[in-house]
Formats: sequence, structure tokens, C-alpha cells
Amino acid sequence: MILHLLSKGGIWATLGLFLVLTAFQDQSPDARQIIERSDGLLRGETSQAEIKMAIIRPDWTREMTLKTWSKGKDLGLVLITSPARDKGTAFLKREKEVWNWQPRIDRVIKLPPSMMMQSWMGSDFTNDDLVKESSMVEDYTHRLIGDSIIDGRKCWKIEMIPLEDAPVVWGKIITWIDRETYIQIRSELFDEDGFLVYTMMASDIREMGGKTIANHLEMIPEDNPGHKTVLKNLSFVFDEPIEDNFFSVQNMKRVR
Repeated sequence: MILHLLSKGGIWATLGLFLVLTAFQDQSPDARQIIERSDGLLRGETSQAEIKMAIIRPDWTREMTLKTWSKGKDLGLVLITSPARDKGTAFLKREKEVWNWQPRIDRVIKLPPSMMMQSWMGSDFTNDDLVKESSMVEDYTHRLIGDSIIDGRKCWKIEMIPLEDAPVVWGKIITWIDRETYIQIRSELFDEDGFLVYTMMASDIREMGGKTIANHLEMIPEDNPGHKTVLKNLSFVFDEPIEDNFFSVQNMKRVR
């Protein structure tokens, strides 16, 4: 075998095979494949989490803790567990519809489309962020536009432009995805006129619930200096069975 490789033809054949394999290994996945893998990182049959949210303003900071449950893409429940004045407030998502339970006034409200872009509980997230009607994979075109290093991590830089009839909020998204973990380290969200509206930044990457996730997320509005909303994961559990009827208006009122 060794003598065969040392022959003239064997050397060139071996070198050619090495160059082909090296070129194949150096190829990056295309932009859509990167987004598809990144979008599926936290996707499981179900998820349960406890999250701390801090709404930060120049003159004050307000903190909340939340419990969340989800099943697939269409079922979700968010329960506020503190502070005391908001405790028990819940939001239910079933497909593209969202309900809000307000225990202080003993009332369930179905959120109309006109409210979807309003602030969620005074934060820098919107009610539409609960619904996530659009798909990062299916509703955008994807283009690799460069490479960057963010917080010491090598990242793909990808431009996402919505398809003409896609049900999306943003006119363009530029996202930086970690080459190693496929986590979105930074995303810039632009309106239809091309103006930057929000920047999302992720950090503190660690394993939680058996998956590698970003434990710290910041949403920063461009036109409000000193404003931001920070999310920190306190716990995460994936793929524990949850019945569909858990995600009901009746259960939203009594879940704890």
C-alpha cells in the first residue's frame, strides 16, 4: 500500500483526494441552512422556562419574573410571577391568536391585530413577539454578507430580506450567528424605510436543560438612549410532556 502511494500516479491521486476533501471541509453551509439550524436550536416538542426580565430606563428599572410554557410553534403560555401587582397576569397563544388574563379586574382580553405592535408590559418587546407569526426560514431570503468576530466568537453575518407577501414586521434583519454554536449573537432590526429600530444582543452562552443557549439577551431601541430590556434565563426544561389542553383560556386563569 505504501509503495503504491509513493508511485507517481499514487502521489498525485492521493494529493488530489486530499485537496478535494479539504475544500469540502472548508465549505460553509449556505445562509438559509445556517438560519434554519439557528432557528431550530431551542425547538423541541415542548419547553418550560423561568425568566427574569429587567426593563431599564434612564431614571428607573423595573423587574419581573416569568414562567413560560410552549409546545411546538402554535401553543404558548406566559405567566407573570412577580412583582406582586402583576402576579397572576397571563398571556396565552394559540396559533396566531393571543389572550390576556388580568386577575386584578377578573377579565380575559383577546388582543386584536391593532394591539400587536404595542409594548408588552412596558418592555422593549411587543405583543407580536409573543405570536412570532413570521418564520425566519420561510418568510425571508438569506444572504451571507461577511464574517465578524463578536465577543471573541467567529460569526457569519447574514442579511435577511422579507419576501413580498410575507407576514413580517421588519423591512430587513442583519444577524450575526456564532459558527460554533449557531446562536444568534447579535441581530439588527430595520423598518421598511431602512432605519435601524432595535438591536438584540445575546451573551453568557452555556448549557441549560441539555441544550446550549444564550443565557442573557438584551433588546435595545435605537431612538431611545438609555432604554433597554434584559432577559436572563433562570431555568429551562425541554421535551417534558405537556397536554394540549394546558394551553386553554380556562387554565390560563388558574396556572401557577
